[in-house]
Amino acid sequence: MLQEFRQAVGEKPVSDLRYSLKLDIRCRSGSTEQEQKSAVALVALLTTIYPQFSDWRELVKSDGQVDVQKCMTEYAEYVRAERMPEMGGVILAPQALCFDRRIKRCLKMFRTSLETGLPSEAIPTLQEHYGKNILPQPPRASVFKMVWSQFTDFMILLLLAVAVLMAATKDFIAMGVLLFVVFLNAVIGFTQEYKAGKALDALTKLSVPQAQVLRDGSTSIINSEELVPGDIVILEEGESVPADLRLAEVSQLEIVESILTGESVAVNKDPKEIKTLTRKLPLGDCKGNAFMSTVVAKGRGKGIVVRTGRQTEMGKISAAITGQRTILTPVQRKLATLGKLLVVFALVLCAVMAGIQIAYHRPVDESLKIALSLAVSVIPEGLVAVTTVTMALGVRRMAARKAIIRTLPAVETLGSVTFICSDKTGTLTEGKMGAAELWTSDGTAYRFTESTSLDPNKGDVTLKIPSAEQLQIIEKSLDKVPVQMLISLMVSSLCNNSSVVQKDKDQADDIPETTVPVETVDEMPVEATLESIEWKGIGDPTEVALVVAAQKAGFPKQFFHSLGYTRIYEQAFDSERKVMSVVYKAPLNSGSNNGEHFEFVLAKGAPEEILNRCVGYLPNLESGSLLSPLDVLKPSEKDLFQPLTEEFYDRVSDASGRMADNGLRVLGLAYKKVRENGGGIDQSGVGDGLDDINKVKDMKEVPASTLRPTKLDLMTASNVNQADDDDDEEEVPPGYAESDLVFLGLIGLIDPARAGVQESVRICKEAGITVIMITGDHIKTASAIARELGILEESGRAIKGEELDLLSEQAIAELNPFPNVFARVSPDNKLKLVTALQKRGESVAMTGDGVNDAPAIKAANVGVAMGIAGTDITKQAADIILSNDNFNTIVEAVEEGRRVFDNILKFIVYLLSCNCAEIFLFLLCAIVDVDLPFTVVMVLWANIIADVPPAMALGVKPAEPGLMNRSPRSPKRGILTKTSFSVIIFQSMVMTLLTFGVYMMNDRSESVKESYAQAESFTVLTTVQLLQGFLSRTMRTSVFKVNFFSNRWMIVGVLVSFVLMIMGLYVPGFNDVLDLQPLNGRSWAKITVCSLIITVLSELEKLTLRLTGWTI
Repeated sequence: MLQEFRQAVGEKPVSDLRYSLKLDIRCRSGSTEQEQKSAVALVALLTTIYPQFSDWRELVKSDGQVDVQKCMTEYAEYVRAERMPEMGGVILAPQALCFDRRIKRCLKMFRTSLETGLPSEAIPTLQEHYGKNILPQPPRASVFKMVWSQFTDFMILLLLAVAVLMAATKDFIAMGVLLFVVFLNAVIGFTQEYKAGKALDALTKLSVPQAQVLRDGSTSIINSEELVPGDIVILEEGESVPADLRLAEVSQLEIVESILTGESVAVNKDPKEIKTLTRKLPLGDCKGNAFMSTVVAKGRGKGIVVRTGRQTEMGKISAAITGQRTILTPVQRKLATLGKLLVVFALVLCAVMAGIQIAYHRPVDESLKIALSLAVSVIPEGLVAVTTVTMALGVRRMAARKAIIRTLPAVETLGSVTFICSDKTGTLTEGKMGAAELWTSDGTAYRFTESTSLDPNKGDVTLKIPSAEQLQIIEKSLDKVPVQMLISLMVSSLCNNSSVVQKDKDQADDIPETTVPVETVDEMPVEATLESIEWKGIGDPTEVALVVAAQKAGFPKQFFHSLGYTRIYEQAFDSERKVMSVVYKAPLNSGSNNGEHFEFVLAKGAPEEILNRCVGYLPNLESGSLLSPLDVLKPSEKDLFQPLTEEFYDRVSDASGRMADNGLRVLGLAYKKVRENGGGIDQSGVGDGLDDINKVKDMKEVPASTLRPTKLDLMTASNVNQADDDDDEEEVPPGYAESDLVFLGLIGLIDPARAGVQESVRICKEAGITVIMITGDHIKTASAIARELGILEESGRAIKGEELDLLSEQAIAELNPFPNVFARVSPDNKLKLVTALQKRGESVAMTGDGVNDAPAIKAANVGVAMGIAGTDITKQAADIILSNDNFNTIVEAVEEGRRVFDNILKFIVYLLSCNCAEIFLFLLCAIVDVDLPFTVVMVLWANIIADVPPAMALGVKPAEPGLMNRSPRSPKRGILTKTSFSVIIFQSMVMTLLTFGVYMMNDRSESVKESYAQAESFTVLTTVQLLQGFLSRTMRTSVFKVNFFSNRWMIVGVLVSFVLMIMGLYVPGFNDVLDLQPLNGRSWAKITVCSLIITVLSELEKLTLRLTGWTI
């Protein structure tokens, strides 16, 4: 009872307790002494035991707080902790959204801090109390349910009905064999379903959600299941929210909550508490909360974990789910329909067969058995089982190749892809960006050595001396570095939200990496830096490259932070503006703490966008013109920039074009002086923005962020909302910081092409697949990389995103030649491109990683998300996730998709050919009025040994040679074409006529001779069926041109089936059950001749297909 009381009170909001306890009334002057003492004891109890009630004033109405305080003073002994009842320790805060509580109150409740987070030593206790942050999983089907489901298929139910009829006619042997067929099919189906469940578990573990959390004062990346209430989580654009959060700080934070609310529009978040008379609040109105599994569409934020696991909104939904509906793929639906049609066909044939037999005055019971035998012949028992096996193995093979299939239809669709639209960075290229060249506004070009290495200690900045053939290494010293270079590196370092982390090479992969900002590397031992440390970029690869470039030049973020530089404002990059800017403040006099400071703007982005926002450039400055290169930022200095001229525009254009032609991604860099001392305005370089600058003057300063400077920095209240700020801050005009800039230079980033991509592009061309490069880079940069990879040929075409904006989807679809390179594209351009290609009748695979790529990925026939660089919202929209972000994997997945469909087609043709051969044989014998060549037991035995093993082997067959030399299969085409039906009819008729001919050659005048003729006919049909399965390894290529051991499973399957057939003929007792008997040498000679005939006719069939070009 005590524990229940503690839990119940702990879950109560303070407003409810305030109303229920009425402490102000109990402490009034007219109250009794006992009432006053009990009120004081209650206050002491609640404030001591429950952290969320630590401030007693919140438990009392404001007009009654004076009376309560008097009572607490008078009965002070009741307030002492030692007089409180023993409660067995401190109660942990209940899990609740806390939307009506201020951030300070939430922090006290969960005993955490925005500056340091939770202490590591508290995590085990919290995890034990709250449990893992894992959603309740839908119950897995039990073994019994999986077994039961195998007997509910329509075709299996028909077989069971036939078994009952066999028992009714007292043919118990046939019934037993039929039940064995059903049992064998159930074993195969159960085995594959069980393995598929295990494979699904393994695939789930390949993509474990992670969260960026603040603990012990430092950030780290951990598995989201390890989160506990009280953890401080950092959210960034594109990430999935790992738990229910109470937001504490936001920067332009918008979250897509459609998974919970159904509203596709992103919700703008505000961390201020929401006062309400009820504890209930619609999820869409909880502006100060972020919910598990929703996705950050824009901005960044920091929040307190308040609910985890099944207590979250997603957890409640998951707990309500009792099962999952199995979604069939298009092929599975078509096969299910085919199976039902075959069953109807079997019933019709039964009636026809029985009618023919009765017309020939056959006994009714015998006619019924013959009709049932025919029904069994029609049904391809192994069709569903083999399809399941083939699809499951295809998914498993793709996972082994780093392609995780999220939707089974994607396996089939991959085989019909005609266009692959691929991102450049990280997919066609390595994604390991590095700064290769820095061109400054005075015309100097600097080059970086070991540019793609993330190790900040490797590489230098060099300058080629015109009068010599050697490179001069720029010294890493403030008084030695040129002004333009230093300010450019400052922009690279400070206008940046990424970082580099390190971990010990021997550290296990499942241990969270230790976050070490790049600026601290100088303090690390050389041995640790060079020998036992490996480096990894955290954040956007472009920004990581810029951070490393500044570090290699000797000017990391820590250098500027040590000078007192503090970020106070950020205008985040977006795909429309193509610019990012930050505002920093710095002490006016280095080392002075008198409060005087100045502010400046740093900006980076697309060169043309940066240049359009500039009013001047920084020229070559004479030696000694500045005491320090950083003085150029101070308002007290005279105007040092020169106005932009046509000549300078041409110089920038030439430099940018040269870098782009070399395959470099080019960014522009710029700065601007703002103001001094928070009052006087420096008017140099500030034009029309002067009308708005007074709004900047009132920007409220916020203490420096406790997060590392690579992540969410606390900025001013103007663009970082804090819940405990009561004053409404006036919004800073977004365009102000990015106007009237001073141009500094260009920095070129190299991203080498991935190994093997060029070969994969060649394979795509041979397979009839067009590869398109989509990038936000300059058109010259994109074209240079595309030519290197073979995507853009001499007659090819490249187009800019701005040109796409002027064209309709129909106009894009009619472009001829169709462009292979799309540069400077926006997410809207990608969606427009997908739709245009689909209007051309193309099947499109689209790759992407950013939040804004999700619509295009969703619209594509096959959406492909990047597993490493991809955001959670993109992965949710995708059909396939590449765990290695490699274009080569897409091509391998396309090949695997073709292989899966090719194998499904092969075993369907084989199964239907074998079954149709039995049907035609029975009908032919019935029409000419001769005894049937098989008994019911023989038909069932033939289906057991000749259908399933070879069909299973065809389902796992390796890719046929030349598979990627064929044109893509049309997605509108059915499983079976006219050519496929023709092949089925031809193969089945050959097997029928061979078996019928051998049967008619025998003397059947006596029952003994009749039995032998049946055994011989059975052996002929079974042998040619097994041989046809072996010949079906290829549909068009001669079997003599294929390696005999190319499909070892086929060899094993045929051998097993053949051995079982021999056992049925020669094992005493067993052959009596099957109505079979041993054959003599003459019979085996006939069988050999039949085998040769079917081999020759099969080769003629394949030759005809090759000569005519017909597609199966």
